[in-house]
Amino acid sequence: MVVNEPTSVTKPFTDAIAQAESMVAAAEFAETDADRAEGLDYLAGGISSILQLARSHSKSHPYFVTSTGPYSKMGLDNPDTLYYHATVEPDATYVVRGVRGSTVDLSFQVLRGDYTPTNVPGGDDAFDDRRITLDEDGAFEITFGPAVADPGPGYFVLGEGASMLAVREVYGDWASETKGSVTIERVDTVGTAPEEPDTEKVARRYAIAAKMLTARINTWFNFPKWFYLDEPVNTFTAPRTTPGGLSTQYSSVGHFDLPAGKAMIVTVPKSDAPYQGFQLGSLWYISLDYVNHQTSLNSAQAQVDPDGNIRLVISANDPGVANWIETTGRRRGILQFRWQRTDVPIGPELGPTAVVVDDTDVAAHLPFAESNRIDADGWAQRIAVRQRAFARRMLG
Repeated sequence: MVVNEPTSVTKPFTDAIAQAESMVAAAEFAETDADRAEGLDYLAGGISSILQLARSHSKSHPYFVTSTGPYSKMGLDNPDTLYYHATVEPDATYVVRGVRGSTVDLSFQVLRGDYTPTNVPGGDDAFDDRRITLDEDGAFEITFGPAVADPGPGYFVLGEGASMLAVREVYGDWASETKGSVTIERVDTVGTAPEEPDTEKVARRYAIAAKMLTARINTWFNFPKWFYLDEPVNTFTAPRTTPGGLSTQYSSVGHFDLPAGKAMIVTVPKSDAPYQGFQLGSLWYISLDYVNHQTSLNSAQAQVDPDGNIRLVISANDPGVANWIETTGRRRGILQFRWQRTDVPIGPELGPTAVVVDDTDVAAHLPFAESNRIDADGWAQRIAVRQRAFARRMLG
């Protein structure tokens, strides 16, 4: 009698981890041990979030989960944004309820399919909370579902292939703004319980997670090549609508290469857009540490000069100014501006300009240098504000 050895349920996923580790180790842009360590930490966050996504991929009883965040980064996550998503099917109906917080933007986007190595998801419908009705206390209720004859207000159609509802909540002033709440229920299953998983279903989850992990690593390896690295170094594109994003969102992008002793001074007009933010990213296409370092600033946080411009100094060494953007020791990385909730297009005149100078010449390129200065104690206070506000945001 031959006894078949049990099949490993987790093997597809552990094999995918090994494959992903090899991809990280072979990354051409990883020049230093710090670069490689960041890639391995990025992989750890991916493993954690992919397992969560695979386990929460419930079509019958959906719920919102965090899509990306400070401990499971991907896709150049915006330090000012909380990201959520839930699984949907185009022929089902869903009720989304919530309370609008005091953040500067709240948006919804229906996505068809997941990110793949060759394209970005198409937005079947994307809008912000100006298209929904809010009660006096900020409460709202909207519905997503298949096309109907008379949808009425607050009803949004899930197009063919709809698979995900994404929600983004965007902060300006981290210290004073508060996040809201959002829930989702599927109309035909509310009040019932999902089926208990069996071994076969759990095995499928591990197999799905394996494919998601390698696809995620492959996708974000390629994304900078598609949208950033073909641009001239240390420059910005003119503002443009964000690929795969909201119609009210514009972005200006680039990539930097700043050898030791060099700094980039970026000048951009403070716009009337409710949200205007800037951040650095690594070549792993994730945000840098934005909690313990000032690697991002938005127009609510940045110092604005008397002429209406925001001047940022991007460098490894502290220039002693309030709008220092820390490279945290990286020579190369991603540059990203975003404008959101705009009523009018963001034209080239509202876009950023950049110049690379020696560290010792930074002050000479700041027309209001004396009012930009900050000492070590003032800088520590700025970082403390970020740390405390972030802690409240994550637990609030």
